[in-house]
Amino acid sequence: MRAIWKGAVAFGLVNVPVRLYAATGEHEVRLHQVHREDGGRIRYRKVCSLDGESVEWSDIAKGYETQDGELVVLTDEDFQQLPLSTEREIEVLEFVPAEQVDPILLQKTYFLEPDKSAAKPYALLRGALEETDRVAVVKVAIRQRESMAVLRVRDKVIVLQTLLWPDEVREADFPVLDDDVTVRPQELTMASSLVESLAGDFDPSQYEDAYVAALEQLIAAKVSSGDTQAPPAPPEEEASDGGGEVVDLLAALQRSVDKARAARGEDAQAPEPAESGTKKGTGTPKKKKPAAKTAAGKASTAATPAKDEDTGEDAAPARRRARTKAS
Repeated sequence: MRAIWKGAVAFGLVNVPVRLYAATGEHEVRLHQVHREDGGRIRYRKVCSLDGESVEWSDIAKGYETQDGELVVLTDEDFQQLPLSTEREIEVLEFVPAEQVDPILLQKTYFLEPDKSAAKPYALLRGALEETDRVAVVKVAIRQRESMAVLRVRDKVIVLQTLLWPDEVREADFPVLDDDVTVRPQELTMASSLVESLAGDFDPSQYEDAYVAALEQLIAAKVSSGDTQAPPAPPEEEASDGGGEVVDLLAALQRSVDKARAARGEDAQAPEPAESGTKKGTGTPKKKKPAAKTAAGKASTAATPAKDEDTGEDAAPARRRARTKAS
């Protein structure tokens, strides 16, 4: 596991240096969105709603819209100025009975690992929590967000469970629950009997995610039957700035050469299928995308002035002479 946070638990005069690890992780079969026709991956871009241009992460800030429609832009520098007194400290506020923490408040769980030098104070805190059957209510800042949390003991490890703030829990407003409902004693007895018939000790290992298991079997069956396809090769990057102009320029040069040859009574040269560079997608790519180096090479070759087969001269002067003669 990889630690996502490093700091210390502070209660009273005791300070326990610890590292924080995510204690849970969702199991899922990673699926991608693809084009049904050719299997190409579906990509998402950050696009400005005003000019339609793609926006780099470095140019993105956070914004808050006021009630009167004004926009407040907050930069990384603004957030760095906000005080987080618990940024590297888990501050113990109080110790409360575990049953007083409503489970609806519980959010994400983390393991706390002590530094080697803090094994004894760590054990001291763990023992105190077990002995008193209480949890420690703390404040902690993780990824620039301050949260309430509780410390409790699981096996031999102290775990930290972040809590929702009270105003983040919604009130249930169901008027139907206020209606008078009559439950007969016989019905309550039967319901209680059903509960007793299904009573047992909770063992989560006996349950299985049937959907994920079936999905894995489906994928395995397709693989074993050969119902797969090679992922499509990514197309050569097209230049977003002037790419179309480069293609048009190459086509215009080819037409000029053909016109010059025709003026001399020669047959027009048929465009080469791949090396001519007139095929869509072979425009000069952006410099910051080295993956399109091959395409750039082709475009560069195609843009080299053509030589006259008979004289060995550049075609451009010949084209100018032909144009002068025609005029």
